[in-house]
Amino acid sequence: MTLSTSPRPLSPCRKICRIEPTQSLCEGCGRTLDEIARWGQMTEAEKAPVWERLDAEGYGVSSESSARGG
Repeated sequence: MTLSTSPRPLSPCRKICRIEPTQSLCEGCGRTLDEIARWGQMTEAEKAPVWERLDAEGYGVSSESSARGG
């Protein structure tokens, strides 16, 4: 039996862009300011550990809930 996985959206952005000051993480997507700034230039290999951390921390998104590429 093969498990099918949905393709990831272009970005984990959820359009809830608020930086949590004590941890410097976006409250919507869980990325750091550096990850947000670099996202468009990052390779898929560089994004992979970020996606894994976001999934582990409960920030995982589906392609329907993420419409932005940034």
